[in-house]
Amino acid sequence: MNGKFGNLIEQARKQGSQKGEENQIADKPDNQIIVDPDVNLCTKVPLSLRRHWSAEAKRKGVTLTAVITTALTEAFGTPD
Repeated sequence: MNGKFGNLIEQARKQGSQKGEENQIADKPDNQIIVDPDVNLCTKVPLSLRRHWSAEAKRKGVTLTAVITTALTEAFGTPD
């Protein structure tokens, strides 16, 4: 290879091919727990209400996400 690091790159490639598929094995255990990922829940509200709710949430030290999640859980429960 040409260039400043050509020999170094060539040596690294040779070492990588000598290792074979060792690097291809995933480090995940078979008994890994699958977690339900968080997703977005969007709704349109008037800007004035959003500003008011955001300010009130900051004053009380809570997030809108926590308040909304609590309200929806109380209204509809959780899947059992």
